[in-house]
Amino acid sequence: MLMPDAMDEKELRQYSAVVLAFVGDAVFELLVRSRLVSHGQRKVKALHQDTVARVKAASQAKMIQGLEPLLTEVERDVFRRGRNAKTNPPRNTEVSDYRLSTGFEAVLGYLYLKGDMERLQYLADMALGSTDQLF
Repeated sequence: MLMPDAMDEKELRQYSAVVLAFVGDAVFELLVRSRLVSHGQRKVKALHQDTVARVKAASQAKMIQGLEPLLTEVERDVFRRGRNAKTNPPRNTEVSDYRLSTGFEAVLGYLYLKGDMERLQYLADMALGSTDQLF
């Protein structure tokens, strides 16, 4: 994964939670795709379907509910900011799931921009660990 120039806390606080979630969405999708591809050759359609199943709001909402106790105080604050951000969920998505997933993505975006790849990978592994049996 490409490494950004690490930002300090002051710089990161200047970004809205929605911007952090925007970055986190891309980071999480890349992590999921990489993980799926690493499990062997498969048709692209199957890879796409498995990716969508893991990155959709309902799946991310379940993941963050299991991860929330593992978050640091700063990560919890970023999660709350993302969860409470003013956003418009897609039509076929539950508002509560969308809010939780936005909070989850904000945490991932925050860690990525902070340059804390070890923590980012740990949380992604914990989030995706329960779905490994599907690979």
